[in-house]
Amino acid sequence: MRDLVFVAFLCALFAAGFRRPFVFVLTYVYIDIVSPQRLTYILLNSVPISLIAAGMSVVAWIAVDDKRDTRFAPRQMLMLALLFYCLWTTKTADFPVDAQYKWEWVWKALAFAIFLPLTLRTKLRIESLLLFMILSAASIIIVGGIKTLGSGGGYGELNLMVSNNAGLYEGSTISTVAIAIIPLILWFSQFGTVFAPDWRVRTFCYALIFSCLLIPVGTSTRTGLLCIGLLGVLSLRDVKRRLTYLALAGAAGVLALPFLPSAFTQRMETIGTYQADASASTRLAVWAWTLDYVKQNPFGGGFNAFLQNRIRYEKVAVVGEAGNQTVERSTEVDKARAYHSAYFEMLGEQGWPGLMLWLAINLGGLFRMEVLRRRYAKADADAEDVWVVPLAAALQNGHIVYLFGANFIAIAFQPFVFMLIGAQIGLDTYLARKRADAAWRPLQRRKAGTIAA
Repeated sequence: MRDLVFVAFLCALFAAGFRRPFVFVLTYVYIDIVSPQRLTYILLNSVPISLIAAGMSVVAWIAVDDKRDTRFAPRQMLMLALLFYCLWTTKTADFPVDAQYKWEWVWKALAFAIFLPLTLRTKLRIESLLLFMILSAASIIIVGGIKTLGSGGGYGELNLMVSNNAGLYEGSTISTVAIAIIPLILWFSQFGTVFAPDWRVRTFCYALIFSCLLIPVGTSTRTGLLCIGLLGVLSLRDVKRRLTYLALAGAAGVLALPFLPSAFTQRMETIGTYQADASASTRLAVWAWTLDYVKQNPFGGGFNAFLQNRIRYEKVAVVGEAGNQTVERSTEVDKARAYHSAYFEMLGEQGWPGLMLWLAINLGGLFRMEVLRRRYAKADADAEDVWVVPLAAALQNGHIVYLFGANFIAIAFQPFVFMLIGAQIGLDTYLARKRADAAWRPLQRRKAGTIAA
């Protein structure tokens, strides 16, 4: 029965695409984020729905879209350079078979992110893209939030509809993304036009934000808790009454403590005792191994180069009760440990050139959103561009949360984030076209007046 629901929904989206071709782009976004083919048993498993949606998006853009004044932004050039560089490192990878497996989805994420801004020619399209991204992620987040309320969750125990924890279905990844999209949800609660922000829309937005905050609790991920703290600090820049905000945030944290499950509080306590935790200890050891590896291999080892690592690390734990405690030290040996960091993932797999390209793409996004925030900061409350600064701030804050969470998760090529980057570029180029049109109109009027005279 569930298969039929997914098939019917996808058929409706594809049918809508023939009336409004941009819907094909939104269909691909939905498929890439939710992966409905992984949630069904038979009907969608044998059909390349992602490839069909991508192909229809490109064909529709070529055949129908207005391509006048199409702008290819510098960050699209950087992503294209990263795409070809990753192709080269895949061909020369230390583990060619494993590298090819990862390359098969990485190139799609990069290629779609390069193509996406070309389709974002209007505010409605930019808003529709972000709305589909949020609602697609929400289909996972809401399920996780409900299950957290019902069972409390637990590290590696919260079932997000699939047994395979790849993509957004992995606990730390969905925790980071859930917190990163909160600024965008708040933007829709005030400035959305697809769904006018009445009391129903605001109620849904606030409920979704609550579910987003529950995800780190349900998954018991330390990364999620740290991202919540960072977002709280970033929000200080935009709130009007900062002391009131700090007081309410502190009170909310204190009030929430008694309701947090013990599995969550116990895991959060390990933040300060990382040496006793195998997960944290192995990360430090793998990061040290990666630094040593790139000394001999500055161009990286290709995708999944971590499979060759052999690490030794020391665990330090305090055992016993107060007054009778001892320090236990043990040496552990492990191999083929993942990077657990997007930065070291890029460094180990793509070397220094790949890391520099990736940083330029991401930091360039933060810079361009800051430029937009400053350029439109003086827009009047009734001006048509009043929505720009809040949206640029939301995209910037969400991106910062991702880059912070990426310290602890190997999500350098997470497709959701590259879509976010595509949205940033689309917003930037759209506003550039508007400014160019606004500058050209007075010249046209002046020229027409001269001819009439």
